[in-house]
Amino acid sequence: MTLSRHTMPSNPADARELFRQGAWTERSTGICVGYTNANLCIVPKELAYDFLLFCQRNPKPCPVLEVLDTGDPIVRQLAEGADIRTDLPRYRVFIDGEPVDEPTDISKYWRDDLVTFLFGCSSTFEGALEAAGIAPRWRQGAATGSGIFATNIQTVPAGRLHGPMVVSMRPIPARQVPRAVQVTSRFPNHHGAPVHIGDPTVIGIENLSKGEWVDSPSLSPGDVPVFWACGVTPQTVAQASKPELMITHYPGHMFIGDIPSEQQAAL
Repeated sequence: MTLSRHTMPSNPADARELFRQGAWTERSTGICVGYTNANLCIVPKELAYDFLLFCQRNPKPCPVLEVLDTGDPIVRQLAEGADIRTDLPRYRVFIDGEPVDEPTDISKYWRDDLVTFLFGCSSTFEGALEAAGIAPRWRQGAATGSGIFATNIQTVPAGRLHGPMVVSMRPIPARQVPRAVQVTSRFPNHHGAPVHIGDPTVIGIENLSKGEWVDSPSLSPGDVPVFWACGVTPQTVAQASKPELMITHYPGHMFIGDIPSEQQAAL
């Protein structure tokens, strides 16, 4: 059977096995909806404190969920026994701030001094939005996910790290915007409430039809563009700060954990 996002397993461990085998290398949107998704950033130990401080100062784009021990690639809390080197569909490797590779396996880049950070992702609340009657456009066949854009919103610097915030955009019917804010506010560890609603030029986005990494879903009549902080932010930080090495997920190609999304929601 040919794999599609509609025929992928609904169990996260089974989906990660397919990622590990290289059988699925496309976006993870729509796979295992209702489970925790996480962004990924891996840095050398000598940069790990700066990155942890960066996350503490910028909790909207980088809400930390789990930090692995130095040199340890095995996830302990978000999933049992997952290997961070192989269990995402695709990665990005930055050397001195330049993207040099987009592999499906980072084993050849792994070093004993690397520290892995996993932090919240707005894909975690997609199921909650759908349950509230706010259908994601990928369900309607109109897109493969939300658009991703760099903005003119500057993050709070930490040590050597600085750069602009990245956002994801979802078109929301105007009458449903208050409900979307309410639903996503329950997920503070997954970017929480939007950082901007409405005119994209206010945050430095001139063309909503063309995302920085992924083309944006089109707005229908009556839609309002709604923007959430995005875990792609460390990738613009890598380009601005030029660390010796940073490894991230490829935008939209997430780590899928075993924890149901509702367990990540605030009561």
